Amino acid sequence: MKPFRSPLQSQVVEVCVSVRDTVRAGDPLVIVEAMKMEHELRADADGLVEELCCAVGDVVHEGDPLLVLAPTAAAGASAEPIRPTAPTVSAERVDLARLRERERFLQDAARPDAVAKRHALGLRTARENIADLCDEGSFIEYGALAVAAQRSRRSAEDLIANTPADGMVTGIGSVNGPTFGPERSRAVVMAYDATVLAGTQGMRNHAKTDRLLGIALEQRLPVVLFAEGGGGRPGDTDMPIVAGLHVGTFAAFARLSGRVPVIGIAAGRCFAGNAALLGCSDVVIATRGSNIGMGGPAMVEGGGLGVFRPEEIGPSDVQHANGVIDILVDDEAAAVAAAKHYLSFFQGRTDHWVAPDSHLLRDVVPENRVRAYDSLVALRGLVDVGSLLPLRTGFGGGIHTALGRIEGRPVGLMANNPLHKGGAIDADAADKAARFMQLCDAHGLPIVSLVDTPGFMVGPATEATAQVRHVSRLFVRAAHLRVPVFAVVMRKGYGLGAMGMTAGGFHGPVFTVAWPSAEFGAMGLEGAVRLGYRKELEALPEGPDREALFQRLLAQMVARGSAIEMASTLEIDAVIDPSETRAWLVRGLAGARVREPQAPGAVDPW
Repeated sequence: MKPFRSPLQSQVVEVCVSVRDTVRAGDPLVIVEAMKMEHELRADADGLVEELCCAVGDVVHEGDPLLVLAPTAAAGASAEPIRPTAPTVSAERVDLARLRERERFLQDAARPDAVAKRHALGLRTARENIADLCDEGSFIEYGALAVAAQRSRRSAEDLIANTPADGMVTGIGSVNGPTFGPERSRAVVMAYDATVLAGTQGMRNHAKTDRLLGIALEQRLPVVLFAEGGGGRPGDTDMPIVAGLHVGTFAAFARLSGRVPVIGIAAGRCFAGNAALLGCSDVVIATRGSNIGMGGPAMVEGGGLGVFRPEEIGPSDVQHANGVIDILVDDEAAAVAAAKHYLSFFQGRTDHWVAPDSHLLRDVVPENRVRAYDSLVALRGLVDVGSLLPLRTGFGGGIHTALGRIEGRPVGLMANNPLHKGGAIDADAADKAARFMQLCDAHGLPIVSLVDTPGFMVGPATEATAQVRHVSRLFVRAAHLRVPVFAVVMRKGYGLGAMGMTAGGFHGPVFTVAWPSAEFGAMGLEGAVRLGYRKELEALPEGPDREALFQRLLAQMVARGSAIEMASTLEIDAVIDPSETRAWLVRGLAGARVREPQAPGAVDPW
């Protein structure tokens, strides 16, 4: 016989056996309570209860005997090790069933009318968009059980059924995980649910947003925001506030700029607070059916500015042309695909890529030196097949900006556009390029610049746009770049505009090379001839003789400003076969260094 002793100081609350009971290993013997916790003490061997040493209510100390067990014959003869009995599978616990019932209201299936209305508009639900964005099974949701802060005016049942997650789905998931692996694919995802209180910003979903934004900043996770709905919600009566202007959501969201990639997606109506968050994003992806504005119809009318339908405020064609929208797509499926593509450039290199036919670059620039052409063809001819992602395509047409890959390595690319004002750089193009350089610099992407510009745009109308200030952004931004720049002059490399495209000057980039079609000058060569040889030209009567002299002088200047002549004076580093451009970039990128930033800097929303 051996005493069964108490393992801790406690009070006996239940004795589960009686004298002469036979027990098996794992059977409960005594239940004791300590620090408000009950402990079920079980037999560690088969035996016969010979004596009880305690009763309900007794206070026992560690080591005190609780009962005496005598070994049974079966136990003594058994050679098998004694194991505790396995717990039996019972019906679902009440607490778990309660959770499952509550979670049911979070699913789209619980609100068929709201979902049907959404689909009738050609739009998806917040959860459908997240499921499309995140790798299957990877999304973990934060704050799912929140409801609107309106308990003082609505029943709990009403809030649970009609304000699931307080109109904001937040969490962390994996995006592009099969390509980049679990560590590099994690992202914070936040989606306003326009089917819940019109996607307005409630106090609970502000708290959820702030929680996730804090994690994104601390863990350096990119953020994808689906912004749809309005601004603050006046119906949240549970919070003792007047205006709610103390919330930290907008500052927290803005604080991410320059530290992690931030992607904003808009479909449907995106007004007020939703639009403010969207505008803080690095990139804005929007559908053609979207409307984006800092105030919706109610706010406009309330300000005495007129009565408008939502569709009249900030339609996508307006917001694309003015530069608010970076990537314009047909629908939410395309928006999610664009978001995945954009985010991939900040997730690292890829091992699998297909090179374009580099020989096609030889025919990009026409042999006619004044013939316009599409420089996007040159960008596609440099990067891995299918990797080019043009940005801000409706704005600043004088310069193309895009992200792409060269042998799997992400890079930023920009190119003058001869189809727009002959490639001259106006205020919009300068703003677009300067902000793009800032974006690449913030996230460590090397920059490839393709040059074909007659210079900065000039003239009275141009100067009325504050051209002096806008184009100077190219020089200031380039002077503070930590990423390497590689410049390729395809044709015209004239004046200050060409210097603005080459990190402030031809010796600013890691290398500046030119195609044989390139020509250089302190200003446009035609203008240089007319200014430099004005007297000689005016000495001849207007007509064939003056034109012939002009053409001879121009030919001399073109020859003097040829790529080979520029290379011979070391003003550029080399003249290369266009088909070798990608190979030059591969070697340059392999040896280039991205300097550590002195301090994180925000990416200008504009």
